[in-house]
Amino acid sequence: MQQPTANEIRATFLNFFESKKHQIVPSAPMVVKGDPTLMFNNSGMAPFKDIFLGNSPVKFPRITDTQKCLRVSGKHNDLEEVGVDTYHHTMFEMLGNWSFGDYFKTEAITWAWELLTDVYKIDKDRLYVTVFEGSEADGVSFDQQAFDTWKQFVPENRILMGNKKDNFWEMGDMGPCGPCTEIHYDGRTNEQRATISGADRVNNDDPQVIEIWNNVFMEFNRKADGSLEKLPAQHVDTGMGFERLVRVLQGKQSNYDSDVFLPLIHAIEKLTKGLTYETFNPTVTDAQERLNVAMRVIADHIRTVSFSIADGQLPSNTGAGYVIRRILRRAIRYGYQSLHIREPFMYKLVNALAAQMGSAFPELKTQQQLIEKVIKEEEQSFFKTLASGLLRLDAICNDTRANNSTVINGNVVFELYDTFGFPVDLTSLIARENNLSIDEEGFKLALQQQKERSRAATTVDTGDWINICPDETIQFVGYTQHEIETKIIKYRKVKAKNKEQYQVVLNPTPFYAESGGQVGDTGTLKGVNDTLYITDTRKENNLIVHFTDALCDNLTQTFVATIDAEKRALTENNHSATHLLHAALRQVLGTHVEQKGSLVNDDNLRFDFSHFSKVTDQEITQIETIVNNKIRENVPCTIAEMSIDQAKETGAMALFGEKYGDTVRVVTMDKNYSIELCGGTHVKATGSIGLFKIVSESAVAAGVRRIEAITSTATEYYYATQTNLINEVKTALKNPKDVLKSVQTLLDTNALLKKQLKLLFKEKVAVIKKDLLSKIRNEKGVNMLHEFIELDNEEAVSDLLSQIRGDIKDLFAVIACIINGKTAIYVVLSEKLTKDGNSMNAISIVRDIAKEIKGNGGGQAVYASASAPINDRANLEKIIKDVAQKNYRYIVYL
Repeated sequence: MQQPTANEIRATFLNFFESKKHQIVPSAPMVVKGDPTLMFNNSGMAPFKDIFLGNSPVKFPRITDTQKCLRVSGKHNDLEEVGVDTYHHTMFEMLGNWSFGDYFKTEAITWAWELLTDVYKIDKDRLYVTVFEGSEADGVSFDQQAFDTWKQFVPENRILMGNKKDNFWEMGDMGPCGPCTEIHYDGRTNEQRATISGADRVNNDDPQVIEIWNNVFMEFNRKADGSLEKLPAQHVDTGMGFERLVRVLQGKQSNYDSDVFLPLIHAIEKLTKGLTYETFNPTVTDAQERLNVAMRVIADHIRTVSFSIADGQLPSNTGAGYVIRRILRRAIRYGYQSLHIREPFMYKLVNALAAQMGSAFPELKTQQQLIEKVIKEEEQSFFKTLASGLLRLDAICNDTRANNSTVINGNVVFELYDTFGFPVDLTSLIARENNLSIDEEGFKLALQQQKERSRAATTVDTGDWINICPDETIQFVGYTQHEIETKIIKYRKVKAKNKEQYQVVLNPTPFYAESGGQVGDTGTLKGVNDTLYITDTRKENNLIVHFTDALCDNLTQTFVATIDAEKRALTENNHSATHLLHAALRQVLGTHVEQKGSLVNDDNLRFDFSHFSKVTDQEITQIETIVNNKIRENVPCTIAEMSIDQAKETGAMALFGEKYGDTVRVVTMDKNYSIELCGGTHVKATGSIGLFKIVSESAVAAGVRRIEAITSTATEYYYATQTNLINEVKTALKNPKDVLKSVQTLLDTNALLKKQLKLLFKEKVAVIKKDLLSKIRNEKGVNMLHEFIELDNEEAVSDLLSQIRGDIKDLFAVIACIINGKTAIYVVLSEKLTKDGNSMNAISIVRDIAKEIKGNGGGQAVYASASAPINDRANLEKIIKDVAQKNYRYIVYL
C-alpha cells in the first residue's frame, strides 16, 4: 500500500472537517501583532483568543485549519530539545478543528476517532487516550463526559487518568483554559509492546509513544489570582501535530524521517563534503548521531526562519527579531561545528523548502528572493562574528595562562556564548586544544542570572478586569469624532518594571489604538471633578485598552473623552504621507517594492520596504518630487469600507503578514496613484501634509531598506535649521561668493597639512628609533629597552614600535609617552618570548605596570598598551626606571 504524502495528509484532515460543516480558514501569520502577551502564535488556538474571551464576534461556529506555530520561549519552550530528540520542533503545523459555542465533547471525540481509525486507518490497538482526573484545588471534577464517550470506542484499560499537568490545558498564567483529552500513539515494535504495556509509556518521555492529538474543552478563564471562572460559552479547541501525524501514517519512528523533513535533509547532505544522514537507528554511533542532530537542527530551523521572514519578521537584536536571529545562529553553529561548513549555507536551503511547502503556504514562493537575501546577509555577518570570537578566545587562552590558571572563567565563557554565539562545547573543545578547561558551573550561573534579568525586565503583573458598566460591544468613533461622552466599562491594574499603571476600557472611545504602524492616541478623560490623563492606547485581543497612571474615586460617572487633536493631526500627516511615499517608491524603483514595516507618530515617519540596493540621491530627489507634487495637488483622501474581495478588485495593496477581517477600509489618494487597505487615520486631503522631506535612507537587512521622513511643521523647522547652518558657515568663511569652493579649499589645505605632518612624524620616528636602538641592553639573552619618548602621535608610536620589534630579536620593550595629554605605556615582546615554554605575556605585564598610573590595559600576548587620563611625565619616567631595575620579574631564561 502506497504511503500518503504530507500534502495529502493535510488535505485529508481539512476535507474531513469540511464534510462536518466546518469552514476551512487559512493559517494566521506566525508572527503575532496586536497581542502584547505573545510574540509568535505558539498554538493553534492563539489566533482565536479574542473569540474565546468574547472580544470578537463568531462568524463561523465551526472552523478547521492548519496553523503555523512557533515555540521557543515562555511556558512552551522546546528549543533546546529540538534536533536532539526526534519529535520536538520550533516551527510546526497544528491541524485543528474548532467549535465556538456549538458542539462539545461528544462530537469532538467521536470525529477524532472516526478520522484516525476509519479515514487514516491507524491501528486501533496502538492508540491510548487520557482524560482529566480532576483537581480539588481548582474545584474541577473528573471529566466523566469525556470518559463515557471514549468508552464507546476504547477499552477502559486504554483510557488513562491524566493530572493537571498533562490534561488541563492553559495558554499561560492567565486566560482561557480547560480539561483536555489526549490521543497517544504507540509506535514501538511488537516485541517491545509485548514486554511493556503502552499504557505505562504514555506521558513518560518515550520517543516512540507520543501524543498526536489533543482535544481541549475550553470552559474556564484563569484569573490573575489563580481562580477559575466559567467562560460565557463552551468551546472546543483541538490540535494535532502535523509532523507527528505524518510520521505515524508513513510508518516512521522519527518525525525527521518523513517527507516533511527528508527533502530538506537531503539538501543539507549535498552542502557537506560527503556526510550523510542516518534515519532512525537505536544503535547509532555517537559520531553519526552528532551529524544527525546537526542536520535535524538545521532542517527544523530553516523552516522557522523562512516562515518568520515571509510573515514580516526580520532578524534583529530585540524582541521577536532577536528570537529569529538566535534560532538562525543556532543552526549556523551546528553546521560550523558538526558539519564543518565554513561559509553561508542556510540560504541555499530555501529553494528546497519553497518547493516542498510552497503549495500549502504560497508566501514561501512569493517571498523567496527576500528570504534568501536576508538569511545570506545574516550568515555573512555571523561568520564574521565567529571569526572575531575565535580571535577573542585565542586572547582569552593567552590571558588565562598569563594569570597562571588552567581554567577559563565562567563569565568569560558566557560572554563568548552571549556576544559571539559560541556554544559551550565549542569553547570547551578549543580550550582543551590549548591544554585548558572551562568553568562550566560559572557559565551556568551567568546564564541563569541573565535569564532572571531578562525575565524581570519583561515580567508584567496584570490584575483581573474589574467590571464597572459591562457592555458587550465597544464602539470606536475616532475616525470622525475627537471628543465624546463615555463610560468606563472595566479596568485593571498592571505593574511592569516597578511602574504601576491602570488599563481602562471605554465605550464609546475616540482614542485610536496603536495598529498598522500608527501610534496610539493620548488625551484626557474629564469627569465632574476629575481628570484622567490617557498616556497611550493599544489593542489587546481586539479590545481597545487605554493607559493611565491614576484613577479617580468615582468610576461610574460619565466622562468626556478627548484626544490630543494636535498630535493626532501631525500623526495623520505622516500616515497619509507614508501612503504617498509607498506609491512613489513603486513608481521610481519598481513594483517589486512592498512595505515591510512602518512607524508613524507625530514627529516623523519610518517606512521599511523590499529593495535590493541603496536608493540613490537622484532617486530620492525623484521620490520627494512625486510626493510633494501630490501634496500640492491637494488630492482628496477617500475612505470606504467594503468586503475584502471587493477591495482586491479595486487593486488595493494589502500587506502580507497582516490579518484582515471580512470588511476592510480602503484608503484612496487618486485611484490611479495610491489605493491601500488601512485601518489608520488620515488627512481629508493631501494639501494638509504641507511639505515632505526624506531625512535618511539606510539598510535594515538584506533586501530591506528604510526611509525616515518628516512632514508639515517638522519639515519647516528642518529647512529653517539648514538655512541657519548655511548662514553660520558663510559668516565663519567671511561671506565668500562661492561657499562650496571656499569649503573645498579648506579641505584641500587640511589634507596637505596632514600629509606634511605625517612626513614630519616619519622623520621624528627615524631619529627616535636610532636613539632607542643605541640604548638596548642584553640581559640573560633578552634585549631590554625601557624608555620615555617624546612622540605625541599614536599612529607614529605604533609605527616606531613595529619597526623596532621587526629589527630586534628576543625583544622586551617598555615604552612610555604622553599622547593628547594622556599617559600611555606600551609593552612589546618578540613572539619567541611568549612561546616554547616561556611565560612572558605583554597583557599581564602592561596591566601590572598600569596599576602604577591607575589606568587600564589590554591587547595581545606580543603587543599591549595601557593608558590613563593624566599627564604625569615625572611619574612615568620613575615607573620606567623601576621596570628597568626590576626586570628580573619578567625575564625568562632562553
